[in-house]
Amino acid sequence: MLSNTKQKPVNIPEIIQEAHNTFNSGKTKPLEWRKKQLQNLLRMYEENKNAMIDALAKDLRRCKMEAILLEVDYLINDLINTLNNFDEWTKPERPSKAIINVLDDVVIYNDPYGVVLIIGAWNYPLQLLLLPMAGAIAAGNVVVIKPSELAEACAQFIVETLPKYLDNDAVIVVEGGPEESTELLKQKFDYIFYTGGTNVGKIVYAAAVKNLTPVTLELGGKSPVYIDNSVDMEITVKRILWGKFINVGQTCIAPDYILCSKEVQEKFVEFAKNILKEWYGEDPQKSPDLCRIINNRHFSRLQALIDASKDKVVIGGRYDAQDRFIAPTILANVTASDKIMEDEIFGPILPIVPIENAYEAIKFINSREKPLVLYVFSTNKEVTKNIVENTSSGGMCINDTVMQMGVETLPFGGVGNSGMGAYHGKKSFDTFTHKKSCLIRNFASIGEKLASSRYPPYSDGKLKFITTLMKKRNGPSLKYLPYLLTFALGVGISYGIFAWQKVKK
Repeated sequence: MLSNTKQKPVNIPEIIQEAHNTFNSGKTKPLEWRKKQLQNLLRMYEENKNAMIDALAKDLRRCKMEAILLEVDYLINDLINTLNNFDEWTKPERPSKAIINVLDDVVIYNDPYGVVLIIGAWNYPLQLLLLPMAGAIAAGNVVVIKPSELAEACAQFIVETLPKYLDNDAVIVVEGGPEESTELLKQKFDYIFYTGGTNVGKIVYAAAVKNLTPVTLELGGKSPVYIDNSVDMEITVKRILWGKFINVGQTCIAPDYILCSKEVQEKFVEFAKNILKEWYGEDPQKSPDLCRIINNRHFSRLQALIDASKDKVVIGGRYDAQDRFIAPTILANVTASDKIMEDEIFGPILPIVPIENAYEAIKFINSREKPLVLYVFSTNKEVTKNIVENTSSGGMCINDTVMQMGVETLPFGGVGNSGMGAYHGKKSFDTFTHKKSCLIRNFASIGEKLASSRYPPYSDGKLKFITTLMKKRNGPSLKYLPYLLTFALGVGISYGIFAWQKVKK
């Protein structure tokens, strides 16, 4: 349950049918309607900042600074960027064309898919639901959103607040748990966007295949960090620890484990001891800046990982089940076969796996599933180039962690086991947009004459002419050729008239 009042039973097939009826009515297609919805959404963010911060505190004990930076302002800035670029993004595109189409219009229209389903995640319960939703609205779709039932306060905020600002026929909130999610996945959607774990992602993908529904799957995985001895170690440690321990490690792009030499490992641990004490004090449990684990089930899983690695704990290792608190924990001299290296950690535990060099790190990374993000800390350009060119990951960040998410021009998404598809910035709009190609011909006699060789009866001469016409050439753009031809034709006609009048005289 998301509140103390009993949740009303919902008829999901009926809701989805009504959503299709709304889309088919054409309500969501006008650009002005879309822009108005986005402006209303921005107003919702700005008028409910404190309510959003409070909901995040209730669910995750998220401190104000992390709530604002990682969710509230992140959503606001993304939406402002969308509104600022909306007119440009929604314009039909006119790609280059070959000489055979020089007199034609070649256009790519931005069509909405239709009715899209967005399933959010509990670790960033507002951002991971509302950010893709804004992209879907901008693209002209009807949107059905399903908040995570694990983040109860945030789900309740969305259920109660969103309908006050957005068109309830076109943006529909379905609350509930796994039963409702299962029923939703039985329905026919035109696009599905899911954020969460790989195992559930496979279930979503299997459900989508039944209707050949396109999907974006934002999953996770064990994102590695490679460090060599060329870096500024203090800055490196700060950047890695911050990326790891925001939201107490419950971040899909958090550094999952470190690969470095034993010498670097020793330096890392020494700096980490001082930095963590500076950040969170002698007793991290009393720090107002550390979140808590979302629920008892996730806490028990993380506790078991620490218990299985007690001999390798060099920092932290303390936990309190009643408070769902786990101290920032670092493990040293971890091996590939240790339990902590089996699955994504998704908590405040950071293992260090000693290796000899970058070559060995590349081999280690490539022996496992493709990660969502790969982090590299090195000032050696040859090392970074080698890792970039010889590994595969959803994205990369060099000499920092997590900060790549703040660059709206960088698409965010996974590859292989870490997901498919991408979003953020313009890519959010493009994700929920079908690029509809269109060739517009005219009935000009010159164009028909050039193309008449395609008609029977066929001959070698016709074939030679049309293949020559269609042959691809590496030359200057033909974009302005129709205008030049028109200008030349105009000049020719004017000259002809002038010559005729002169002869007449």
